[in-house]
Amino acid sequence: MGRQKRQPERTCIVCRKVRPKRELIRIVRTPAGVRIDPTGKMNGRGAYLCPDPACWQLDIVVPKLQRALRVALTPAEKAMIAAYAQALSEKSAAIEEQGSVDVNMNV
Repeated sequence: MGRQKRQPERTCIVCRKVRPKRELIRIVRTPAGVRIDPTGKMNGRGAYLCPDPACWQLDIVVPKLQRALRVALTPAEKAMIAAYAQALSEKSAAIEEQGSVDVNMNV
């Protein structure tokens, strides 16, 4: 029986839950500004957030991101984060809706 390969883990900067790196969404500070990094491989200082919509509330996430990335977010970057959070919450709602439909179909 061989050794299991370790999965890299990271901590969400909002809820402080430790999860596998691939389950979290990376936000990175680059020379061009703050970007959302879906690949997790962009160069620059990064911070991780859960896909949970509660971790993406702007009044909570902006100060934590500014501290973690050591940068002041511009209004455009805040708008980008807000748009991503909105898309994430819509996706989450759609998944929950599908889950409730599946439950009803099984009954």
